[in-house]
Amino acid sequence: MNFESLVGHINQVQDVLQAQAAHAVNLSLTARNWLVGYYIVEYEQHGEDRARYGDNLINRLAKDINRKGFEPRRLREYRQIYIVYPQLGTSIASYLQKNSKELPASGALSIWQTASAKLQTPENQADGIWRSASAKLEEWATPPDRLFYRLNFSSLLYIAGLEGPLKRAFYEQEAIRGCWTYRELDRQVSSQYYERMGLSKDKKALQKLAVKDAQQLAPRDILHNPVTLEFLGLESQEVYTETKLESYILNHLQAFLLEMGRGFCFEARQKRILIDQDYFKADLIFYHRILKCHVIIDLKIDRFRHEYASQLNLYMNYYKHEVMQADDNPPIGLLLCTDYGVTTVQYATEGLSQNLFVSKYRLQLPSEDDIKQYLLENISEEKFKELKEEEE
Repeated sequence: MNFESLVGHINQVQDVLQAQAAHAVNLSLTARNWLVGYYIVEYEQHGEDRARYGDNLINRLAKDINRKGFEPRRLREYRQIYIVYPQLGTSIASYLQKNSKELPASGALSIWQTASAKLQTPENQADGIWRSASAKLEEWATPPDRLFYRLNFSSLLYIAGLEGPLKRAFYEQEAIRGCWTYRELDRQVSSQYYERMGLSKDKKALQKLAVKDAQQLAPRDILHNPVTLEFLGLESQEVYTETKLESYILNHLQAFLLEMGRGFCFEARQKRILIDQDYFKADLIFYHRILKCHVIIDLKIDRFRHEYASQLNLYMNYYKHEVMQADDNPPIGLLLCTDYGVTTVQYATEGLSQNLFVSKYRLQLPSEDDIKQYLLENISEEKFKELKEEEE
């Protein structure tokens, strides 16, 4: 063994065992948070004195526990993770039973054993709160073991906030397949990957592109993610970039103007703006003959981000100082994006021009049958891989 190989072995040991330790911590964290949510819901449904606290239960609970990680917001998250994923009970019960044998004979051991025993009591099997949830899972749903062992709590919580079991199952399986981090998951959701997959005819190519993009987290890359846009009632297309989106709007300009309202007159696309020594490009420029002002439209194929407002404000100020005529009114800026948070928009635009508006466009929902079939194929592929690994 030479010095270089010694360094390599030590680094390998560190990396492998650190990852193993992190995974063990994530499993314990998910189990703890799910159990807390389970106990809260159980109390809300069957607690002897639950009426005393009512809607104030979470705040009172946080106050009496008085420990980091058990603030009201966190307790609501734990309750949500249980409500959305009651089927995790089977995996968590097995995990607790396995780990209780490895813990020392102390208070920690009794806590794990008590929780595990409660989850496996005949009463729970009879009322079927979480066991029935596992039994009723659709064939395209993600198996509980894969959810528990392959996704960390932050990702599970993020997906739990999505609307609909089909959409959640899609992101569960794609996050597992792509080994997405929390940031990568957020990026794919904000760029409407679910909607694009449902509408794209070449799902394999789109999936490869998503996996490739997931490894690069630069904001510039996010802006060039493909997206299928149908807020004008257009036919389903393969894949869109921002440039294709602009072209499609211009090809259907009449429908777009009708959607926007009367008074819009098209003026320019990709308008070049020179400020100091830097060139910028405004996506679409209109002139509103009734309001007597320019309307600058900036298209984004993902969720609103604070830097988008600053960029649009720059364009508006340029038009105000360099283009606006004496009898014109100040320009209006309209930022079109897939989604936005109300508070984020408020804080990002406060102090900027009052003529800057943020709106979102709607995408056609994907075909449920197509998504279900895709998930079934995904699960089948994973099962085949697992069987192959066991044989080897």
